[in-house]
Amino acid sequence: MARIIAAALLTACLYQGAALAKTVQTEVIRPLVETPQSDPAIGSGQGLSEGGTSPQDGETTGTEDTGKPQVLYNTDMLPRAVARMHAQLREAALGGSMDRLRMVLESNELPPTLSFTEIGDPIEFLKSISGDGEGFEILAILADILDAGFLHVDAGTPQEMYVWPYFSRYPLFDLTPDQKVELYRIVTAGDFAEMQDFGAWTFYRVGIGPDGTLHYFVAGD
Repeated sequence: MARIIAAALLTACLYQGAALAKTVQTEVIRPLVETPQSDPAIGSGQGLSEGGTSPQDGETTGTEDTGKPQVLYNTDMLPRAVARMHAQLREAALGGSMDRLRMVLESNELPPTLSFTEIGDPIEFLKSISGDGEGFEILAILADILDAGFLHVDAGTPQEMYVWPYFSRYPLFDLTPDQKVELYRIVTAGDFAEMQDFGAWTFYRVGIGPDGTLHYFVAGD
């Protein structure tokens, strides 16, 4: 009789233990079965703007839908020959060296337009129109112009050109406040009023062809 009771107790213990073991096993396995696989695209932020790109700051202003030319600021995007001419002109201007400017002009493929009238020696001419008589004012103007935003115009045509400042080929009657500040770093309010009356930019501008040729550094119309 004692053996029967002991066997019964042992059987009951084994059954309860098996049930307990089954319960523990279920708790361990359940999270692996029920937890969904993570989506790599969601984890990395992809798919939030499929096919989109982040805008590059400080490179351009204006959009095509406004009908205005696209203003460029990043000279790193210039063709190598254009960037070289731009850098040489800027270096001569900031260095206050008319002799260095002469070297740049003489290395040009053709004499650039400096005036709409006949001139003699280009450096002597630039000195003669400079307010100080030595050319430093004209060099300062050149430096300011080359530091302004620029345009790439007439692409794919014989007239293709990179022009500084962009105001020379930009609508002057619809400038934003920040563009007006840019403009007044180059000309006075009186100059701007006269240009608005005239209907076009008449101050100095620079034009460099895609092959690096300096076509003009000239004022007037």
